[in-house]
Amino acid sequence: MLRTPSGGAGHGAAATDSGLMSIGSVLNALRDEFPEVTISKIRFLESEGLVEPRRTPSGYRKFSADDVERLARVLRMQRDHYLPLKVIREYLDALERGEAVQLPVLGRQRDGESGPAAVEAPSAARIGRAELLAAAEIDDAELTEWESYGLLTPLEDGAYDAEAVTVASLVRALGRFGIGPRHLRVMKAAADREAGLVDQVVAPLKRHRNPQTRAHAEARTKELAALTVKLHAALVQTALGVRLP
Repeated sequence: MLRTPSGGAGHGAAATDSGLMSIGSVLNALRDEFPEVTISKIRFLESEGLVEPRRTPSGYRKFSADDVERLARVLRMQRDHYLPLKVIREYLDALERGEAVQLPVLGRQRDGESGPAAVEAPSAARIGRAELLAAAEIDDAELTEWESYGLLTPLEDGAYDAEAVTVASLVRALGRFGIGPRHLRVMKAAADREAGLVDQVVAPLKRHRNPQTRAHAEARTKELAALTVKLHAALVQTALGVRLP
């Protein structure tokens, strides 16, 4: 549960006359649950339209309790579901409009699930290098090193696929346990082989002259990708003798 400071003097204290919080107070409120969050991350989420704090006449940010709770929801959805920011923003905006929307997922729903269709990240989503560095909270040297190991690859225009944020965040998290990019090459190689297998299965559908059949190829690719990811996770858990929640 988030702890929002009540008022008080000094730098980073909540505004006593309005009940609004400075960015320093927001950082302190979030850090119990999200120890890795930084002021630069909060500013980046603001720049991406995930939160819109008020501004004082002198330009200082002031956050309401609702702003802080929204930031916490964004951070949870990134941490627990690895969702792109665009998808998170659209989902939260829909909730605020009072729409009945389902928690976004990547890939198809499991057979037998009912309810509204899940929101998916657009395949054409792009993120610039500077945005990727800010979102993943890494520096240019780290990104360059990860690229040298093939863990991240820019597109032809120099931008990155939206999933690059997820990859970079996970590589950074594993690094805290001493698992460096050179150790992750085996994971990248396995992912490439799995992707090749899926592509081999759907290739005939992609080449079909019927547009509906080609459209079906995309849905089949997503379904196979989801199954592949689940199998990979199950095999790793079995090999380690653990069960994740």
